[in-house]
Amino acid sequence: MTATPPAAPVRIHGPEHDADPRRSYELLRLQGPVGLAEISPGVVVHLVTDYRAALDLLHDTDTWSKDTRPWMDQVPPDSPLMPHVQWRPSLFFADGAQHAHLRSVITDSFSLLDPHDVRDLTFRYADTLLQRFAEDGEVDLVAQYAQQIPLMVFNALFGMPDEYASRLLEALTGMVSSDPEQMARGAQSLNEYLTTLYAAKAQKRGHDLTSWFIDHPNGLSPEDVLQQVIIVLGAGNEPLTNLIASTLARMLSDDRYFGNLTTGSLPIQHAIDEALWNDSPLANYSLHFPRQEVDFYGTVIPVGSPVMVSYAAANSCPHANPPKEGHRSGSKAHLAFAAGPHACPARSTAVLVATAAIERLTSYLPDIKLAVPAEELTYHGGPIYRSLTALPARFIPLTRDAKGATPWHRPSGSSGPAGPARDLASA
Repeated sequence: MTATPPAAPVRIHGPEHDADPRRSYELLRLQGPVGLAEISPGVVVHLVTDYRAALDLLHDTDTWSKDTRPWMDQVPPDSPLMPHVQWRPSLFFADGAQHAHLRSVITDSFSLLDPHDVRDLTFRYADTLLQRFAEDGEVDLVAQYAQQIPLMVFNALFGMPDEYASRLLEALTGMVSSDPEQMARGAQSLNEYLTTLYAAKAQKRGHDLTSWFIDHPNGLSPEDVLQQVIIVLGAGNEPLTNLIASTLARMLSDDRYFGNLTTGSLPIQHAIDEALWNDSPLANYSLHFPRQEVDFYGTVIPVGSPVMVSYAAANSCPHANPPKEGHRSGSKAHLAFAAGPHACPARSTAVLVATAAIERLTSYLPDIKLAVPAEELTYHGGPIYRSLTALPARFIPLTRDAKGATPWHRPSGSSGPAGPARDLASA
């Protein structure tokens, strides 16, 4: 096969892309279903922006490998991409039997979780966070809510006491810092957390994911067990944070949702599905490498060349034939959780946590609204995620009663919706 002269790569990082990613995807589509994209300075990949092409790639394990090791020397060691693409002995980078071996540990363990328990856990941690800002009348729903609740839930699902959730948050926050010293401290803190976690569960099992990883009949080594924990954190934390934040942004800026916040879970699920279609929390990922030179949708890709899938572009692809507006929320055909053998194995748990977190917040603060116009919201840089920098909101404060007990109520004379006193600590 003769390779076609490549087009200039479209940059999908930096301020211009962050401000208008749809423009980047439109420019990529001009190259065809597969275009060249720069995902970091000097790092270029083929990016799949077509919905059907993405499905074909994600289901074809014969043509494509997930092993990043032959490509790693092309990524600068200090690149912010490195944590996302560096090979590890985990299901993210495994093929064939090894992938199935590791994936079954995840799927089998998550299947043991009781959805009611997960929902109750999310409610409990939502209440903890609500108590911290309910009297203020204002909140950044990213920093004070969406970023915290997933790690609180994961920490509990791993079987650790609640006080370790803050350590986990500090560790992961440090690891994504641009300061090398903070990154090093974050990595050290995460290693300490993992060491403590494994030692505790090796000594005494519990009804938790870590214990099930250890006892799974596939017989994982201690290192493999901790790699599964890291994968759950890596694949679950940032996308779940983004899903909660982007769904809340959508609900609080669209009267269709704002007018129905107290009617139950249906409008919340509708908003979540809309966010998954239109604001995929994991925008571009799924690194694949052809095992041999391949002509894929008209683009000749040399053996071992990196190919990524743009979930965000594929979902908005004009040829995807998505459901018409008004019926879209009932469809699960979006690619926000990928597809095929490497699709997210904890999709139902992620949606459950997001739904419960949003439901709890809006039930206690039914008058909450954005504190700035929606068009002024900004996003963090980076080609992988679509992450709000902040989500400022305001509401009529909830205050403790005169006796200083735990029930909360709206101040007398407030113009907010009336309702019974609420006990955030025991609800």
